Amino acid sequence: MEEIKKLIAEIQKGNIQPVYFLMGDEPYYIDRFSEYIATTILTEEERGFNQMVLYGRDVSVMDIISNAKRYPMMADKQVIIVKEAQDLSRTIDDLATYVEQPQPTTVLVICYKYKTLDKRKKLYKALQKKGVLFESKKMYENQAGEWIRKRLASNGYTITPKAAQMLVEFLGIELSKIDNELQKLQLIIPTGSQITPEIIEENIGISKDFNNFELKKAVAERDVVRATRIITYFGQNPKDNPIVVTMGILFSFFQQLLQYHGLTDHSPKHVASSLKINPYFVGEIQTAARNYPMKRVSGIIASLREIDMKSKGVGAANLSQADLLKEMLIKVMA
Repeated sequence: MEEIKKLIAEIQKGNIQPVYFLMGDEPYYIDRFSEYIATTILTEEERGFNQMVLYGRDVSVMDIISNAKRYPMMADKQVIIVKEAQDLSRTIDDLATYVEQPQPTTVLVICYKYKTLDKRKKLYKALQKKGVLFESKKMYENQAGEWIRKRLASNGYTITPKAAQMLVEFLGIELSKIDNELQKLQLIIPTGSQITPEIIEENIGISKDFNNFELKKAVAERDVVRATRIITYFGQNPKDNPIVVTMGILFSFFQQLLQYHGLTDHSPKHVASSLKINPYFVGEIQTAARNYPMKRVSGIIASLREIDMKSKGVGAANLSQADLLKEMLIKVMA
C-alpha cells in the first residue's frame, strides 16, 4: 500500500513515467492503480481520442508497441492500459525494445496479474532503468486485520479486532472481496463509527457467535459445551461454514501454539512479534498454552491432518461434515 501511495504522490507532482508494469499475485493494487491512471492523467474530453484499453488475449506485443508509438491528438499525452497482460507471458519480453526507448507522450500501463517477470530477462532490466516495475504481493493472513484497520481509518472509521478477524475468516485474504464489503458497510454506517461484530452480523450475514473465530476461542479455553454448539451449527450449515476453512484455521492456531511453547520469552510483545499476530490475540494463545502442553499439541496437529485428509475423501467412507467435525472435536479436546 505504501509503495502505491508513493507512485500516486509522484503522479500528483507531475512526475509521470512512460511505462508502469504492474505484476504479482494480488490483483487488488494492480486494479486500483490502473483505475487511478485511467481517471487522472487525461481530462474527460481528452480520453475519447487518447485513452485506450487493450486485453492481452486480443492483442500481440507488437500491437501494443504500435499503439504506444502513436502521438496524442489535441492533448499532451495518451494513455494505454493493457489488462490481462499475463496472457502474453510467452512473448512479453519483446516489449523490452519499446521500454528502452519509450514514446515520451505515451503512458503505458501493463497489468500482468498472478505472474512476475524473470529478473534475468531483458524486459525486467529495461523497466528498472526506464519505467516503473511494481510487484503486488499476496498478503499473509496475519497482516489482513491491520490492512482492514488502515483501510477504514483512511475514511474515518474504526473496527474491533474481533470484527476484522470475522471478515478475514469469512472472506479469506482476497483484498478486492474485503474492500467490497467494507465499501458496503461505509454506505450504511455514519463516518466516525466503529464496526463491531454485531454490525458485521447484521449487514454481512456472518454470525458473531457461530464462526471459526469463536470456535478457536472455545477450543483454546477447552469450553466443550460452546465448541459443541458451534460445530453443530457448522454441521447444519455446511455451505456457509466449509470444513476446509475450519480445519485450516485450527491447524494454523495449533502450529502457532507449538511455536509459542518453543519460545523462551513469553511476554505479550515478544509473542505477538514472534508469532506475527495482533497483540489482541496473545491472551488466547496464552490460555491455550495452559490447557494444551507441547506434547499434546503435537498430537493434535497430527489428528487435524488426519481429519483434513478424510474431509477430502481420503480414508473416509462417506462421512458427513457434521460427523468429521465431531470426530475432530473429540480428538482435540479429549
